[in-house]
Amino acid sequence: MIFCHPRSSVGASLLAMVVNDNTGYLTLRGALRFFASKLAPTVFCLLLATPGLAMAFDLQQLSDQLARPEVIHGQFIQEKHLRALPQPLTSKGTFVLAKNHGLLWLLKTPLQQDYRITDQGIARRDASGWQMLPGKSAGAEQNRLFLAVLQGDSSGLQRDFELSLSGEAQDWRLTLVPRSMLLKQVFTRINITGGELVHSIELLETQGDSTLLRMQDSVSSQPLSDAEQHDFAE
Repeated sequence: MIFCHPRSSVGASLLAMVVNDNTGYLTLRGALRFFASKLAPTVFCLLLATPGLAMAFDLQQLSDQLARPEVIHGQFIQEKHLRALPQPLTSKGTFVLAKNHGLLWLLKTPLQQDYRITDQGIARRDASGWQMLPGKSAGAEQNRLFLAVLQGDSSGLQRDFELSLSGEAQDWRLTLVPRSMLLKQVFTRINITGGELVHSIELLETQGDSTLLRMQDSVSSQPLSDAEQHDFAE
C-alpha cells in the first residue's frame, strides 16, 4: 500500500493510499475508492482442494509467510483507471513497511509527498515535521486493512470478505469479495497476487473505476536506517 504490524482489528477498510483524481495526492477518500490507505497482507482463504487430497498451500501458511519479514523496502507504481479518462492516473514512489511500526509511503511523482501510515492513522510530512491528518472512522479502518493485507493479519479480512486463495507459496492469488454492506457499496472485488511478498493489489469498484498497485523490487534483507527509525519514532 498491502502496506505495520498493527495486529488489531482490521475491519471494513482498505488502503488509504489512493491517488486523488485531480491532484495525484494520496487521500483517505481515494482509499475508500481504492485500496481504501490504506498498504501491508492478511490475505487468505482456504484453497478448495480436490476431495481426498491434502491442500498444498492454505490461508494460515500464506498469513505466516507474509508476516515473517521484519522490514520490507520497495518501489510502487499506482494506476488509477477512471471511466472518464482514456489513460490512467499514475503515481510512483518508494515504501518502507516495518513490523510493529507502520508504513512509510514516499510519493515521488507526479509530485513529492511523504506519508506515514500506522494503526493510529495517517501523517503527512511538511516543513515542520510529521502532521496527523484529520481522522475519520472509515479512513482509520482503511489504514488498518491495508496494513493487514501487506503484513499477513487475516482475522479482520475473514470477517469482512469472502476469501478465495489459489496457487502455491511462490505464486499465489487471493480474491476478496466484500461481505459487509459498506464495502459492497465501494468494491466488487479485490485481487491480490504475490510470492514471498505481495506483488500487486487490484481494486475493482462498483461504478466501473479501478486501481492497480504494483509493488516492485521489494527486499526484506535491509534493516531500518537511522532516518527511517526517526520517522517512525516522531
